[in-house]
Amino acid sequence: MADRVLITTDDLEHAVRINAHLETAGFQTTLASSFDDVRRAVGTGAATPDCIVLTGALHESSAAQLLRIAHDRSISTLGLVEQTEADPKALARELGLTAFLEKPADPAEVTATVRRLIERRRLQARTGILGESPAIQEVLVKIEQMAPVSATVLIEGESGTGKELVARAIHDLSPRRARPFIAVNCAAIPDTLLESELFGHEKGAFTGAAERRLGRFELAEGGTIFLDEVGEMAPATQVKLLRVLEDRSFFRVGGTQAIKVDVRVLAATNKSLKEEVALGRFRDDLFYRLNVLHITLAPLRERKTDIPLLVRRFIAEFAALHERNFRGITPEALQILVDADWPGNVRQLRNLVESMVVLAPEGEIRASDIPRDIRERGGSRGLPVRVVGAMRDVPGQELEFIFRSLVELKLQVEELRRRLDDRVPQRVEVIEVGPGSSVAPVAAPLEAEPAPEGDVVYRPGMTMADVERAAIEAALRQTKGNRRKAAEVLGIGERTLYRKLKEYQLV
Repeated sequence: MADRVLITTDDLEHAVRINAHLETAGFQTTLASSFDDVRRAVGTGAATPDCIVLTGALHESSAAQLLRIAHDRSISTLGLVEQTEADPKALARELGLTAFLEKPADPAEVTATVRRLIERRRLQARTGILGESPAIQEVLVKIEQMAPVSATVLIEGESGTGKELVARAIHDLSPRRARPFIAVNCAAIPDTLLESELFGHEKGAFTGAAERRLGRFELAEGGTIFLDEVGEMAPATQVKLLRVLEDRSFFRVGGTQAIKVDVRVLAATNKSLKEEVALGRFRDDLFYRLNVLHITLAPLRERKTDIPLLVRRFIAEFAALHERNFRGITPEALQILVDADWPGNVRQLRNLVESMVVLAPEGEIRASDIPRDIRERGGSRGLPVRVVGAMRDVPGQELEFIFRSLVELKLQVEELRRRLDDRVPQRVEVIEVGPGSSVAPVAAPLEAEPAPEGDVVYRPGMTMADVERAAIEAALRQTKGNRRKAAEVLGIGERTLYRKLKEYQLV
């Protein structure tokens, strides 16, 4: 069946030329002269178009209505933008166009763009990777580019962003799709067992090895192996994985014969492997081998325009699964979900929608059906947050120094408080704020005792940078200016210390 394209006639000249070219290219076309014609054409039946071309009037309310309907129906949209438009990209983003071309538009280019958009939509339907945001569209382009080759791919993204979904899409579109796809969660298998899981073992290789067992690499022969959370892999196993990537061969545990294997490796991590390399927890040579091709998945909070589409798709999925007669979601409730932060990303959103479909009493998700922590706090403050994730932009070598400094700061504040309580007379100052205001007694030392040589003392108003600088100065005094020894005292590298000296102008 031919692909169907709906063309609006707001710019009749362009519409006629594009219609003729699309028909010649084998598309089934429909011209729509009014919003009512478009709304009738964009139905739920078999005649629903695969793509809509808007030839003009993009600033009118009817265009915005049409685009909302198309977005809800997962129909691709191509808008023709006037050359006088100040910022066409901003307009396309604001309206939610899937793509745009500037006028005068070449009918051949329009046809090629329409074909690409329809193919992209089918790719989304096939892979389950939903979204109209530029971040998702970029991922889909990369999947199409990477699928035909056999190079290793590293997929990075927060938990719940769909890394395994991307890996499966790459496999399903590759020449290896008829062969196995084997997924291994490296974080879920103990270090002592991971090597055996990946490479297998010989009979008697260790206690309990009663017979030979094939590993995941052998089971994936000719296909794809997906190493999820590869950043959790132990150093010893990293060395063996590096050998597989370099030589395409490995030894079973307890084996003496090299086994050749033809497997494509896809790896994923929710960490920054560059940071792990800097901290010495991941081999740099293995990182370069895995990072031949690279995909980064944006968190859901950075592609909020995809949330309505995801919510409606999940509602339809779970209503059918649980056999519920479900009407949908109210605009107010949908806006609450769009505004939430979603630290658990798409996985968190999907699980929440399922629970609401099952529990919503009226057969429709309302604002009152949304959990209070998401309704009131944006969905993140009630959840535990990993400190490393929150400090993702802090250079890895400095994290441990910062944490140690915080602990030392707490101890020094407690020690200072004890000194003030035990040794320093106190006086009470009454600060008068104004008529009718309450007065507050403030305890303050008459005279501060000088800190002993080498101590770092916290004083009110000091920032973390001030404490760090004071710690460095104290270490240099203690080691009489010997930077190597000062770095050892502080527990940091000499390079880090030298950088800090320059930063605080201590050189």
